[in-house]
Amino acid sequence: MLWPMNENTFWELIAECTPQTPDPDAEQLAATLTARLSDGPITVVTGFAEQLSWALYRLDREEYCGDLSGDPFLYTRAAVVAAGRAAHEAVLHDPSNFAPYAAGLVWAESLLYVPDRAYLHLTGEEWQRETRYSYETGSNAEGWAAA
Repeated sequence: MLWPMNENTFWELIAECTPQTPDPDAEQLAATLTARLSDGPITVVTGFAEQLSWALYRLDREEYCGDLSGDPFLYTRAAVVAAGRAAHEAVLHDPSNFAPYAAGLVWAESLLYVPDRAYLHLTGEEWQRETRYSYETGSNAEGWAAA
């Protein structure tokens, strides 16, 4: 059962759908998440999109960015989310924990499209969505405020 899609359910779903291989693949994770969310209801898909946006928004901080910019920074933040709750919380607690993701250029762009693909599957229509939080790089004004 995926309802309600709160923060705990979101992270449990990420963990359940993560491939149990030595080097989990973000593409596999995205495909499995899409399949699970495609079972509906639509409120679970929208809830997932909200939680994903919130998780990415929280990582949208200048101290994590380093030499990354724009899309590469977004895709690297998505890799942190794909790595699960413990990785996400570790990065939030200590920005130096972001460095291995940035240095290895670990990207999980496919995670961003999970809600859109599940929505398309359920409705047959493209999703013109907006979430409460934008995950685009630089949208977290507090995270980019001059120190």
